[in-house]
Amino acid sequence: MMIKPSFAPSGRFVRRLSLGAALSAGLVMAAMTPAEAANTTLNLGMSVEPTGLDPTIAAPVAIGQVTWQNVFEGLVRIDQAGKVQPQLAKSWEVSPDGLTYTFKLQTGVKFHDGEAFDAASAKFSLDRARGADSVNPQKRFFASIASIATPDAETLVLHLSAPTGSLIYWLGWPASVMVAPKTAADDKVTPIGTGPFKFVSWAKGDRVELIRNADYWNKDAAAKLDKVTFRFIADPQAQAAALKSGDLDAFPEFAAPELMSSFDGDARLVTRIGNTELKVVAGMNNARKPFDDKRVRQALMMAIDRKTVIDGAWSGLGTPIGSHYTPNDPGYQDMTGVLPYDVEKAKALLAEAGYPNGFTFTIKSPQMAYAPRSAQVMQAMFAEIGVTMNIEPTEFPAKWVQDIMKDRNFDMTIVAHAEPLDIDIYARDPYYFNYKNPAFNALMKKVQETADPAAQNAIYAQAQKILAEDVPALYLFVMPKLGVWDRKLKGLWENEPIPSNVLSGVSWEE
Repeated sequence: MMIKPSFAPSGRFVRRLSLGAALSAGLVMAAMTPAEAANTTLNLGMSVEPTGLDPTIAAPVAIGQVTWQNVFEGLVRIDQAGKVQPQLAKSWEVSPDGLTYTFKLQTGVKFHDGEAFDAASAKFSLDRARGADSVNPQKRFFASIASIATPDAETLVLHLSAPTGSLIYWLGWPASVMVAPKTAADDKVTPIGTGPFKFVSWAKGDRVELIRNADYWNKDAAAKLDKVTFRFIADPQAQAAALKSGDLDAFPEFAAPELMSSFDGDARLVTRIGNTELKVVAGMNNARKPFDDKRVRQALMMAIDRKTVIDGAWSGLGTPIGSHYTPNDPGYQDMTGVLPYDVEKAKALLAEAGYPNGFTFTIKSPQMAYAPRSAQVMQAMFAEIGVTMNIEPTEFPAKWVQDIMKDRNFDMTIVAHAEPLDIDIYARDPYYFNYKNPAFNALMKKVQETADPAAQNAIYAQAQKILAEDVPALYLFVMPKLGVWDRKLKGLWENEPIPSNVLSGVSWEE
């Protein structure tokens, strides 16, 4: 079979196939099954369905896990290594006094509805996030912005009231994404951003569908997938079944560590164990007796063997922590030895605090698997020091948010804090711990007054020490990122420096 090159009248190079060659080629194409054709779709599983699709108006991390870096983008982004990279801002300068940030913006960027992204829409996004009526879950990020100027369409200038050493990092978070002025009010149900994927539909209780943005501004980071479907499956057994049957291609945060070994030897699937920022802590109401006494909090901490908690709650997959900080965080100090497991010392501290016969209290436990499992192990350990802990299942997020975050109607709760580098939550007022410590608050103020990493790390070390000794929460462990996906999938994040499912770099191996 010969294929002879020739030139068309227009001068373009063409190929002429003999009839036999054409028939052969047609037969080859006909013989290809759909499975052998290039795969450009992805079915991805998540345990928790988001409450909405706009990460700038609500806190649950599942929102950003669908839309951050897929539909919405920020002035900057956080990459897979946890580093800040340019995005809709291609560069920036900070004045020597740390009070003026000047951003040069990308040009030619459009939102998915055709509206232009420029300095005016960037100003709109930040004003919306910092305004008096803002419901942004990270409104504090923008508190030091005194005014915003737009000298031209490509320049955005932030004037601060005080130096804010974490500002650039915070601007990379899901809560800081850029939204279109004309459509922002509807982003909760119909998200419109500048990202590599466009929103198609949301069948509540089941799935969200995105398609590739053919007009994406950044050709170097354009999506390789044509369509992505996020499927919401809460039951771990159903998650495993969907993966094994091929109904799902990937479950980047698989919810059942005890089932991870069931994928061993699977010809199609691989498992991955990565790092996260998911700090499992049992937060106490520090304004309520007996938790207002530091000795009681210390006694409860010393009654806990963290390794046994990890074994019982998460099949031994986890890293013990002694404060609200992970080994991934800058300036990490291992504080697990400050109040080590010691039943006799725990009993002595309780007696000293006036509770020689222990006391009884209730933990409000959300339904995520790690929480009741951890609570049950802790319940047995507290019994060893004469403390009775009743476990009250609490629906998450609605009931939990109402009882704990809003009403402060609780003794203790347990939750995985997913936000990276969020040690400053203990300085927030109000916050559900009801923890008040002026020395800690001063450190959180001081860390923002410098942008020098070494100086910040030294301050964070002091802050970790205060929390380890004061124990406003019982510090248990960092959950790993348990991923299960098709071995031909490339580009999924194995580690999670920020809760996300960044899909622009994901593709199928040919």
